Formats: sequence, C-alpha cells, structure tokens
Amino acid sequence: MTLLQLKYIVKIVECGSMNEASHELYVSQPALSSSVKELENELGIEIFTRSSQGIALTVDGAEFLTYARQVLDQASLLEERYKNAKPRKQLCSVSTQHYMFAVEAFVEMINSIKSDEYEFTIRETRTKDIINQVANMLSEIGIIYLSDFNKDVIGKMLREKHLEFHPLFRAPLHVFIARTNPLAGKKKVTMDDLKPFPFIQYEQGEEGSFFFAEEAVWPEYSPKQINVTDRATILNFIIGLNGYTVCTGIDNGDLNNEKIVTVPLDTDETMLVGWITNERAKLSKAAETYLEKLKSVVASHGYKLID
Repeated sequence: MTLLQLKYIVKIVECGSMNEASHELYVSQPALSSSVKELENELGIEIFTRSSQGIALTVDGAEFLTYARQVLDQASLLEERYKNAKPRKQLCSVSTQHYMFAVEAFVEMINSIKSDEYEFTIRETRTKDIINQVANMLSEIGIIYLSDFNKDVIGKMLREKHLEFHPLFRAPLHVFIARTNPLAGKKKVTMDDLKPFPFIQYEQGEEGSFFFAEEAVWPEYSPKQINVTDRATILNFIIGLNGYTVCTGIDNGDLNNEKIVTVPLDTDETMLVGWITNERAKLSKAAETYLEKLKSVVASHGYKLID
C-alpha cells in the first residue's frame, strides 16, 4: 500500500468516476483501475462496486476511505513541517517522578535556550507511565529511582522495553514534615517516630504495586494514609494535616521552607536516582541541555554525581 494509492481512492470518490479521476490525476484509466485493483487484492476487501452506471463505495470502502483520509492528513502535516524552510521549533519532552529538582532543571534549560520558537513538555506522573512514555517515545527522558527493593522488577521492565537507566546520584532517605511537627527539630527520625502522623504517598493507579512506589520505604502499617497524584497537594497535606512523605531530601525555592523541613530518616536504604532513555532514539539538543542542567542542579544541592 502506498500514499499514491490512497490519493487515487480519495480522488475517485471526489470525482465520482474513474474516468474523470484519471484526467485530474494525469494517469491513464487502465493504470488507475489496475492500481485500485491491486490495493483491493492486497487488503482482501472490495473498495468499489462497478456497474454500467459507474462506481460506488462498498461498506468496507467507506470505512477504508475514513482511514485513508486520516493517513493523508498526517502525511500532509509531515510535509508542511519538514519541507518548510524556516527553522523548526525546538522540542523536548521529559517524564518524571515528583521531584522538585527535575522541574528546577527544566526551568534552567528553557531559560538557556536561544530560540524564537520551542515546544517543551514536562510530565510529573506515575512510575509505570514514565517507563511507557519513554518506550513509546512520547518523552525523550524519564526520571526515576532504583532501590534494593525495586531494582529487579524495574530493571527487567526496562530491558524488555529497550530502555537504558543512567545513574545520576544516590540519595539517603529523608522525610518532608511540617516545621510545626514535634519531630522537626530532631537530627534523625525513625519510622516508629512517624507512626502517629498521616503517611502521604503518590498514587500509582490500579496496576500499581509497591515496586512502582515513589517512596523507597513505607510503614509496615499506617492507620492514617493518604494517596495523592500531584506535588502541590502533598505539600499542602504535610502542612495542613501534619503528614509526612519519604523523599530524596532535595528541596528548592518551590518548597515553603518557613512551613516545611526535610529531616533525615534513620535507615540504611537509599534511592539511586537516574534517567532513562530509549536505546533506539537519539537525544535532541534540548534534551542534552536538560541533562546538563539536571546534573548542575543536583550538584548545587550538595549531592555527588555518579559518572
């Protein structure tokens, strides 16, 4: 099947006859008829009924025409985009777990881009969605973490989808708590210390499991637990409900330091934070710039980068 054959079908329908279509297409009627017949044989359907009164679309033909027009519209968009002589927009898409440093680096990347036109996308979303978006090339880069608990499951999924994990830094675990929380002044807190307070975690959907959790550890049993989908909500709940969540400990200007603090968690567990890429894709210039800014932001918060 070719785009030319699709154009033939659409033109025949527009003209209402094979003869008139052949004139407009500057192709002989036998050649046009032969091309349509080849397409019908290839697809195993009859697109037109032929009679002494002319031709008409079959039921299968009417359905095929709908798809043919969609394909031709998409092809036209591609031609407009890549045959246009003017410089193209800079594009970059990143999917990430809910990390403030990932957003901070995205802002710095945009500020550094010297382009009159660009279209950038950042998605703070579920772990499984990040992996699928990079696998399907909806995003060039995904920001996730590995731990001793999830690395086998996540690693297997990455290999199956032809994705590569690039370590960025290793973070000892912390918790975000309200400055008014009685634990805020402690040098370290334990999971037992946190038992009286609501545990807040990012919801991972119906297919989610502990292996996809954004929190590297969680209480064995929490009588008060809240699932959320966005970072603003989790910060509001920490303040308003005196809750807590487990994190890397990196904050930035988005965090209200007057109301929220990070306190180290007394555990040997760590988070190996990194980015994933599709091994079949080459990163855009904007994506490479984003990685440079990401490393710079992480280093500025005092974390040692992994080569």
